[in-house]
Amino acid sequence: MTRCTVLSMEQALSLPSATLRFAQLGWRVIRIEAAPVGNSLPGDPNRYIGSRVADDDRRSYFIAPNVGKEAIALNLKDRRGQEVLRRLIKALDVDVFCCNTVPSRYHSLGIDYAALSAVKPDLIWAGISAMGPDHPEAPGYDPVIQAMCGYMEVTGDPKGSPTVMGLPVIDLKAGDEVYAGVLLALLERHETQRGKAIHVSMLQAAASWLITVLPLIDFGCAAAEITRAGNEHRKFIPTNVYPAKDGFVYLAIGSDAQWKRLTELAKFACLGNDIRSTNEGRHVEREAIHRDMAAVTVHYAIDEILADLRAATIPATRILNVRQVRDLPQLADKLTRTAMPDGRIIHMQPMAVDGAGTRRELPFAPKYGSDTRRILAEAGYPAAEIDALAAIGAVA
Repeated sequence: MTRCTVLSMEQALSLPSATLRFAQLGWRVIRIEAAPVGNSLPGDPNRYIGSRVADDDRRSYFIAPNVGKEAIALNLKDRRGQEVLRRLIKALDVDVFCCNTVPSRYHSLGIDYAALSAVKPDLIWAGISAMGPDHPEAPGYDPVIQAMCGYMEVTGDPKGSPTVMGLPVIDLKAGDEVYAGVLLALLERHETQRGKAIHVSMLQAAASWLITVLPLIDFGCAAAEITRAGNEHRKFIPTNVYPAKDGFVYLAIGSDAQWKRLTELAKFACLGNDIRSTNEGRHVEREAIHRDMAAVTVHYAIDEILADLRAATIPATRILNVRQVRDLPQLADKLTRTAMPDGRIIHMQPMAVDGAGTRRELPFAPKYGSDTRRILAEAGYPAAEIDALAAIGAVA
């Protein structure tokens, strides 16, 4: 696999999640953070979020998206810092430059595509922003975009308030779009020898996932079809959480054949009737079905219910917490790992897809600016010039 070099002016989660995927491919990823300003904490604010697990600037929320990377600090508000960036792109033969700042700052920081592609015409440039360059001042925060693009309206109890999702899905979606866009651009570059600019709008990327609800508007659908449904599926009945003697079971009936197999089980035979034999009929009796299902499941232990459902090849599971997910045997050899400075092994989320040559063990997340001096030297800067750049605040 070709080992590309990525320079990424990144912070928060959306872009670090994308460049983590490049690091997992074995690519070189160098994260750029801002030089200190006044008395504020230097670099990515996420460095200081969560518990202190390694040291003050590598806290719990920062580690997982930033393993396997190097870190430098540049002052891109200073023309000399911008000169360093351009030299790095050329001297390190950088393949990809990424950023996730507001587009209104691209030009003043010297990171716009026109400026950087002038240094290296085959450079792939990728930026994440709230709504793309047509809305250059808009800040992008995952829960705000969730509220704006309808996610909160379709999440939660139908009798309750709109609810934010439990994971930052829009940050991660935007990161995945950068990952896919860069891979496509590299393929195109192989054919054309030209670079490309990729602009990822968090709002547009998030709205692309409204595939099961947004088109229903033009079909004249009922309002209930595009709002909160709790744990139910709006289309497939019954799909829901049901009580058991010792907890809860989630089961999903995705076809009339599965419903037939369910009602052929002795425990669930009482649920069947002619109307309910089709999904359309089950919609008519959905509330009664959910009550009838709960009236059955509440009398049995989870393991007994799941054994019956497995025998009938009906998708079902107990509801696992995150600790239990980590311990699933199906994921035991898939988890990625890093080692703390004290040698303790940290287990992290698995890669989305296995691949030859990918890395499951990655070096620990870098300290702020820890690689600045070494990487500038690699780009040909003598020690005295690095000292001078640091003295004037162009690098840190």
